[in-house]
Amino acid sequence: MSVHDDITSVQRSLDDLHRSLGRLEHQLGSGGLEMRRVRLDADHLRESLGLLRDTVAAPAATPRPPDLVTISDKPYDFDLWTDTDDEGLGARDRHAP
Repeated sequence: MSVHDDITSVQRSLDDLHRSLGRLEHQLGSGGLEMRRVRLDADHLRESLGLLRDTVAAPAATPRPPDLVTISDKPYDFDLWTDTDDEGLGARDRHAP
């Protein structure tokens, strides 16, 4: 069996569960805490299966290697650092506390 066949089989089972819960809810009433919890759990299962189906249906994208950035070996222009502070040391013309 393929993954799609298995997901379809689980979907049919969840549909049967949904119908059975509807009949049970009709007999017992929907006001009880236990019935609401079972209904909520079944709804979560349906949502989770939908997410799983979407994940399986979408082809897995092959990760693309990151773009490489070439860093030059020549020194930076010192004018870039005019009026800057050294992290943790403060300004160049003052002493650190």
